Amino acid sequence: MSAERSAVVVGGGVAGLATAALLARDGWSVDVLERSDAVGGRAGTWESGGFRFDTGPSWLLMPEVFERFFAEAGTTLAERLDLVTLDPAYRVLFEDGDPLEVVADRAANLATFEAAEPGAGAALDRYLRSARSTYETALRRFLYTSFDTPGGLLHPEVALQGHRLAPLLLRSLESFVARRFREPRLRQVLGYPAVFLGTSPDRAPSMYHLMSALDLEGGVRYPRGGFGRLVDALADVAREAGARLRTGWEVTAVTTRATGAGAAGAGAEGAGAEGAGAEGARPGRAGRHAAVTGVRCTDPGGVERHLPAALVVGAADLHHVETRLLPPALQTYPEAWWRRRDPGPGGVLAMLGVRGRVPQLAHHTLLFTRDWRRNFADIAAGVVPEPASAYVCAPSRTDPTVAPPDHENLFVLVPVPADPGLGRGGVDGRGAPAVERVADAAIDQLARWAGVPDLAERVVVRRTVGPGDFAADLHAWRGGMLGPGHTLRQSAFLRAGNASRKVAGLYYAGSGTIPGVGLPMCLISAEILRDRVRREVGAPGAAGRAGSRAPTRARRPRVGAP
Repeated sequence: MSAERSAVVVGGGVAGLATAALLARDGWSVDVLERSDAVGGRAGTWESGGFRFDTGPSWLLMPEVFERFFAEAGTTLAERLDLVTLDPAYRVLFEDGDPLEVVADRAANLATFEAAEPGAGAALDRYLRSARSTYETALRRFLYTSFDTPGGLLHPEVALQGHRLAPLLLRSLESFVARRFREPRLRQVLGYPAVFLGTSPDRAPSMYHLMSALDLEGGVRYPRGGFGRLVDALADVAREAGARLRTGWEVTAVTTRATGAGAAGAGAEGAGAEGAGAEGARPGRAGRHAAVTGVRCTDPGGVERHLPAALVVGAADLHHVETRLLPPALQTYPEAWWRRRDPGPGGVLAMLGVRGRVPQLAHHTLLFTRDWRRNFADIAAGVVPEPASAYVCAPSRTDPTVAPPDHENLFVLVPVPADPGLGRGGVDGRGAPAVERVADAAIDQLARWAGVPDLAERVVVRRTVGPGDFAADLHAWRGGMLGPGHTLRQSAFLRAGNASRKVAGLYYAGSGTIPGVGLPMCLISAEILRDRVRREVGAPGAAGRAGSRAPTRARRPRVGAP
């Protein structure tokens, strides 16, 4: 296929695979270049000793987003994944106070809150009504948009709710919850979703109380076989649409050619001679100095290559794409921009294969420390909290395929500062000392709080991951675990956009750009990128002409079709 119809997606994580599937269905000839030996990115898989661990996402929320994506890809969610609703959704262990369980029943959760604090059941009912309304407005008006035009923000629905939405952006989630609930455990349960957004309750806008509509009444799902099955499904639909997935390919530069009035400013810095003449992306849009011609890369054999393309999608870490793959003159988000941004937390992960069963744990178990504010303040200050709040996933409580018989698969996550200097993890305790200390403390804490005193002695497989691994393996900015945190100045239209302002034909998808971090957001980012490309470039397939808009729903392909 000619360069005018070729697209390169840099990064084979969830956003990259989803983007490849949608662009290929629009008629683009798509190559996905992934530097690792397997696709998936943060949503990786590791196997050892009969255990299969998900190394990243482990909560499936917002199933309607997954349903919509697979419909856009010409198939169905039910055909691709076998989802189980978890009950309980999760269990919470506290340094002070009795445990709480959130279950897959709204009325039961209201009763749990009422038992913990008189009047809290009715307060939670009102809270969830607000959360549901805010969530549905966000789905309709804020999540599926590039914010490249003011239409969404000026919609009558947004104007009518402005008196309610504006305060939600200006007040913190912590204060929003505190005005409605006194019991510390309940405040923690409602504030913790901020961590899924890469921030803390005191820094997340209260707009994100909408997250409680997802777990307290919407339920938490799990794909049988683990989250690696989701990656497999995305890879399958991308290939079926015609995309080529290339692993072991390292992209070293986005190549460009100077255009229009920006030619002098871009100069040789902005253009590689390779691929000059690719005309698929419209050059000369206001403020753009160059147009993409493709990427320079190294193949698995170490051979340097140039792949010509009219469209390049940076689905890898946005900081890396902007500051390492482009020259300074063509960076929309240069290093000075990043110095004023919040990377969100880092993480220490411990994957543990445990002999015998651990019935004290649910599929998801959260451990919350007494000094909640100090825990988050330490992370923001670059200090590893002691003790630290933590999260434990035990998928073998639901799925017998992820561990040998009479064993448990435990995934422990401890939020820590985004600091690659803490080091990398390793197998059997051979990681950096700082990383192994965090893992040891978390195992000891879990043993004491959950009442499993011999837990450490029963570990037969152990692997740790630290911020240094996120930085080295994923090019994650400052070793961040999730992506830039959803603080006020990094949410919605204040987040990094999904198109370069200086290079025509260069777009972005994934956790660094809109709408944000998490699996659903990465799928949404692929869809809004596809729609923006249709508006600005056109679809080279059946729609044919630049500027035309292909139908949103396309016919479902035969399984296995090229």
